[in-house]
Amino acid sequence: MAAGTRRVRPRRLGLGTASGWARARRRSELGLLVVGAVTVLFAALLVSLATSNALPRNASTILAGLAGVALFLQLVNRRFAPDGDPVLMPVALVLNGIGYVMIVALDPAEAGQQFAWIVIGLVAYALVLVGVKRSRDLERYRYLLLAVALALLVAPLLPVVGRSPANQNAYGAKLWVSFHSLSFQPVEVGKLLLVLFFASYFVEKRELLTIPTRRVGDHLLPDLRAFGPVAVAWVFSLVIILAEHDIGFSLLLFVVFLSLLWVTTGRWTYVVIGLVLFAVGAFLASHLLGQVSERISVWLDPWSAPTAAGYQPIQGELAFGRGGVFGSGIGLGLVQINNATETVLPVATSDYIFAAIGEELGLAGTVAVLVGYVLLVGAGLRTALRARSQFAKLAAVGLTVTLGFQAFVIMGGVTRLLPDTGMTLPFVSYGGSSLVANYILLALVMRISNEGNQLIPSGS
Repeated sequence: MAAGTRRVRPRRLGLGTASGWARARRRSELGLLVVGAVTVLFAALLVSLATSNALPRNASTILAGLAGVALFLQLVNRRFAPDGDPVLMPVALVLNGIGYVMIVALDPAEAGQQFAWIVIGLVAYALVLVGVKRSRDLERYRYLLLAVALALLVAPLLPVVGRSPANQNAYGAKLWVSFHSLSFQPVEVGKLLLVLFFASYFVEKRELLTIPTRRVGDHLLPDLRAFGPVAVAWVFSLVIILAEHDIGFSLLLFVVFLSLLWVTTGRWTYVVIGLVLFAVGAFLASHLLGQVSERISVWLDPWSAPTAAGYQPIQGELAFGRGGVFGSGIGLGLVQINNATETVLPVATSDYIFAAIGEELGLAGTVAVLVGYVLLVGAGLRTALRARSQFAKLAAVGLTVTLGFQAFVIMGGVTRLLPDTGMTLPFVSYGGSSLVANYILLALVMRISNEGNQLIPSGS
């Protein structure tokens, strides 16, 4: 048992038995799922009223589907993660539901595909909980995880399976792999495997990275040779992703790597060195890579090219302005592309769905989405604090940072707080690969949470 923890006797807290804790968590989760289902149901009804001036004919089907999802998740969590955090899944489902309703309103043609990916994501969530009995089992396969991750990153560059969609040249990234009619982005799963590898490797080399053992002049420094394998993996991953022209995931990997290194060692020196390297890399990239230079220029002054590269961020700002505090109403925004001959806001269902939410749900809606991500990140970090092993702790931190930072970067890009990176908003944006990967991420955090909640810190 970890130091500073003790097993709690539930009868002292009026819960009767240890299983009382699990039942209480699942009851809380069920209540939150019901609230979330009602929220999504009302949103779907409002979209139908706005677009057709009538309630949907399949309202009973929608209600049955929401009830089925809640029941399915309750059964899965009660059986395979009874002590898991009760907040994670309800919040994720509300975000997913609001995103789906927005996609229905913006582009019904994409809604059917997104619904199929939601089902696949939920099945993947259940399979991960069933397959991963203990989080520490993953620690033993660190180099296998690394090999699979690197293979997934390389796959889009291969001549046979690599695919270039019709909009590939417009957005610059080479991320797709195609098998017959099935297409997906393997980097979405690859990033999760890299997080697990980093967590496992840092646990193994923690003492070498933390304790100074190498003398340089009058100073003792950690042995830098311990950085060898993980540095090679990190640099190789970045090179591959840069070859695919995906700057967003390169930045994401860098932040996750630096976060796990700091949590492992507690040394601010590594953070400072990492930030300096990032500044140097950003400077070189802005001068050597045209894509980075263009995005920074558009970020600084989109009005320099209002009908070209600056069109999308300008329209995003105008959408926020039209939304005001409470929005124009879901299904009533100008960013609608149903029956439109020209898209007001490009890729409104994926990269810029946060701007569409800002127009139709206003400041209140965007703040609600932001609060949802804050709740997910808070639950993830609480899971890390209660983790039963160092690997589980680092894995929970890495997975949480992956989710939270991606949400922060895309929302910051749409609001022009940061340059646009082209990533998708987790659980909200259109995109099957990202959605399935995020449900897998959620299942891994849920597994760690289930283990950690069996031990409650002293004094809590």
